[in-house]
Amino acid sequence: MSDLVSLPEIERAAERLVGVTLRTPLVPFPADRSDAGGPSLLVKAESLQPIGAFKLRGAYATISSLPEEQRERGVVTHSSGNHAQAVAYTARALGIPAVLVMPHTTPGVKVDACMALGAEIVYVEPTSQAREETAAKLAAAHGFTLVPPYDDARIIAGQGTAGLEIVQDRPDVDVVLVPVSGGGLVSGVAAAVKALRPEAKVIGVEPELAADARDSMREGRPVTWDAEKTGRTIADALRVQRVGDLPFAHMQAHVDGIVTVTEDEIRATMRRLARETRLIAEPAGAVATAAYLYHRAELPPADTYVSILSGGNVDPALFLDVMR
Repeated sequence: MSDLVSLPEIERAAERLVGVTLRTPLVPFPADRSDAGGPSLLVKAESLQPIGAFKLRGAYATISSLPEEQRERGVVTHSSGNHAQAVAYTARALGIPAVLVMPHTTPGVKVDACMALGAEIVYVEPTSQAREETAAKLAAAHGFTLVPPYDDARIIAGQGTAGLEIVQDRPDVDVVLVPVSGGGLVSGVAAAVKALRPEAKVIGVEPELAADARDSMREGRPVTWDAEKTGRTIADALRVQRVGDLPFAHMQAHVDGIVTVTEDEIRATMRRLARETRLIAEPAGAVATAAYLYHRAELPPADTYVSILSGGNVDPALFLDVMR
């Protein structure tokens, strides 16, 4: 337990993010007619961050904490998109080089955003091994600092600032629903929520087609899914094959359960978020709200739910298809 991220670490990360990230609002989700007088859902709109996703919290908190001489040599990371963009944004803000190792299957909208920020991109096969090995080799060869996408205490503390804001803005929150990929967001959010409101429940949400976190919690150890299996989900940001070791330790300590959602539920939720809250969600960003809309019976009973809309960087063609 001593290796887990603490509330003071999350609070220090929040101080670093002042003036950099947005304190995103909790947007009420309109209730169904049948839900009149029932529980309320608030959507934490991380799609409104400067890069369109929560990842800026962890990336900036981590890179800005590096010693200046280390920063100046540059940074490298591996990511399917949003973390890469967060690192590129941070690097430009701090005036340092950034190299991004990205799967060649990354949506063009995310690649274009990274290139516009001045980062160098190295394409690899869409497997965790290819991404991690290539980033490590680049770091060793050029003296770059590796900025992990999720398996790092500084990253977890930065992502945890979203949970800090949720409890500060809604002290009576009962259940927080969080998308799960590598586990950095759910780990940080759960650490913050449990420290400030121990009675609240934190539930991770992932696609049925990439349910490695669910299997990991059941088995009591990180379980790896093949890239071919996770690649089937529309939620490209949640195709990580295995949760990180440090995130998994946090999940075991703080997360109360995992719920999975279908591809049709993800698409339907993207439509409802756009039409009913005016928020654009990429597929991964919609999963937590989908759990509330379609799997309420699997969730702890509550008066107030918060779902994290983790990102809105959706390919325009895909969004048009979903909205049809």
